[in-house]
Amino acid sequence: MLQFITHTTERYGYVEGAIEALNGGCKWIQLRMKEADNDEICHAIERLKPLCQEKGAILILDDYVQLAAQYDIDGVHLGKNDMPPAEARSLIGEKYIIGGTANTFDDITNLVAQGVDYIGLGPFKHTDTKQNLSPILGIEGYKNILSQCRATGITTPIVAIGGIEPDDIATLLHMGVSGIALSGTILRADNPAETTRKIITTINNI
Repeated sequence: MLQFITHTTERYGYVEGAIEALNGGCKWIQLRMKEADNDEICHAIERLKPLCQEKGAILILDDYVQLAAQYDIDGVHLGKNDMPPAEARSLIGEKYIIGGTANTFDDITNLVAQGVDYIGLGPFKHTDTKQNLSPILGIEGYKNILSQCRATGITTPIVAIGGIEPDDIATLLHMGVSGIALSGTILRADNPAETTRKIITTINNI
């Protein structure tokens, strides 16, 4: 599974970048607009929701729990400094997907206890698309955390995130992650839609 996380570049705005990923066949868009105001976020949701529905793609909003419910999109992703997932669940109920961010095994056990539907684990490597980066995990960090998950019977899907390049994908999937989250790797490409297609083919062939 490929998740695309929005950000802006000189070539693409939040929505335009998401459209490139959708055109490449991505079925999971996380709308992440940390620097935007509510009006901008609402406008982006209004543009992306029908496009995601048309493409059969999931649309997740980063952080803004009430807006996700207000617009009845698929769910919300909560970072380590955002609303606790259990609180979000009490507000919006079981209908919505709720994901959380983890950097350690303790983070994962905490998120699992709160009933998240999936976990974004990272960063794998350095990334310029996120400020206040948590400690980089690398291959060894992923191996250790995923091994602890298996040993304790944790089956919540884990998505690798943070500075991932196409050559890293096979290694991460073979270690046991359920999906890959990309942002800059796609938008920096000469043809983001075509790059998305190639990455999805790589994932499907592993």
